[in-house]
Amino acid sequence: MRQRILSVGLLAAILAAGLFGIPFAVVLGQLQVADARAEMERVADRTAVDITADYATRRTPESIPHSKHGIVLGLYDADGHLTDGAGPARADSAVRSAMTGGQVTTGEDTGELVVAVPVEKGERVAGAVRASTSRSQVYWRTVPTWLTMAGLALVGIVAATVFARWQAGRLAEPLQRLAGAARRLGDGDFSVRARTIGIAEIDSVARSLNSTADRLGGLVARERAFSADASHQLRTPLTGLRLGLEMALEKPDGDLRPDVIAAIEHADRLERIVDDLLDLARDVPPPNEPLDVAGLLADLRADRLPTLAATGRSLLVVVEGDIPRCAASASAVRQILSVLLDNATVHGAGQVTVTARNAGGALAIDVADEGAGTAASEQLLFARRSGAASGHGIGLPLARSLAEAEGGRLRLTRPAPPVFTLLLPARRAEWANDE
Repeated sequence: MRQRILSVGLLAAILAAGLFGIPFAVVLGQLQVADARAEMERVADRTAVDITADYATRRTPESIPHSKHGIVLGLYDADGHLTDGAGPARADSAVRSAMTGGQVTTGEDTGELVVAVPVEKGERVAGAVRASTSRSQVYWRTVPTWLTMAGLALVGIVAATVFARWQAGRLAEPLQRLAGAARRLGDGDFSVRARTIGIAEIDSVARSLNSTADRLGGLVARERAFSADASHQLRTPLTGLRLGLEMALEKPDGDLRPDVIAAIEHADRLERIVDDLLDLARDVPPPNEPLDVAGLLADLRADRLPTLAATGRSLLVVVEGDIPRCAASASAVRQILSVLLDNATVHGAGQVTVTARNAGGALAIDVADEGAGTAASEQLLFARRSGAASGHGIGLPLARSLAEAEGGRLRLTRPAPPVFTLLLPARRAEWANDE
């Protein structure tokens, strides 16, 4: 590309110099010839006037110089013979025309510029003064000007070449960077960013490339997050399902119906979790209806109580008074509370308590247990895959991101015994007529 831009710039400079310089040089040569003719006419006319004055005073004309100011002079009589000065022995066409017509005549003779001026004696033409100079001599006078023009043209071509080289580098370098960024993007580096340089067309491509990198990076990040979140959320019900089936295998002669029912319940929970995660990954808009908090908490209690009871623990669900309505996604709230209940089951101790309450116009859901809690800061606790967060590497960050996506907040309101609080904004205005 650099070579193409350089070639185009150089060709444009040469064409410009040729299109403007050559016609100007030709016109300059023609002007020089015209000036030479005017000078010859002036010299010949002055010589003719002097000779005419001699004829008028009946004196013999003085001898004329052979040349004057580089101009060759010759005097011809009425018969066309050279009587003085220099020139052809017999009158040429320009001299004959001047004597016949009685006026100044110009012409050319074997590469010479010729001007003939008639000489009068009384009322008749007694001869003519011929002035001539070499055409090549006239052009040689123009050579310095032509050389100056050629030098200026050369300077212009060199300047155009330097500018074209600079412009080629200015255009080629960002395009090469864009090509490199595109290759890195194709190789999977979504952090690549192209810089803008002030050229509208290239900046437009750079912005499009950056936008594509952002979209692809976000898409891949969401896919990776979905894989990690799905793995985390499915691990617990899959473990319960496996344990139930293994226990059923240990009593082949017993009644397997309760174990099959429990397995089906675990399978239903798995299906519900997959549906919730897919809805969240696809960003499905929530239905335009209030969240059924009591029903959601009842489903969670029925789902989690057997697991806790198997370890000698209990689950208490409390709904305090009139709780505010909200339009949060049931899938998101279910997954948030599932994460908190999983943490309470795995890392906590004693009774697990889930409380839904009115928190000053917002819906608050507290999840507490009687364990020792955590010494990690809230920032580390909610950091994805934080090594200092006591094993909380995916679930809590997922829960907080889901809460924020619904316009709410998830906080550790008490570290020991631990209490996590989910706050969701109330949407009273939408159902003002129902209250």
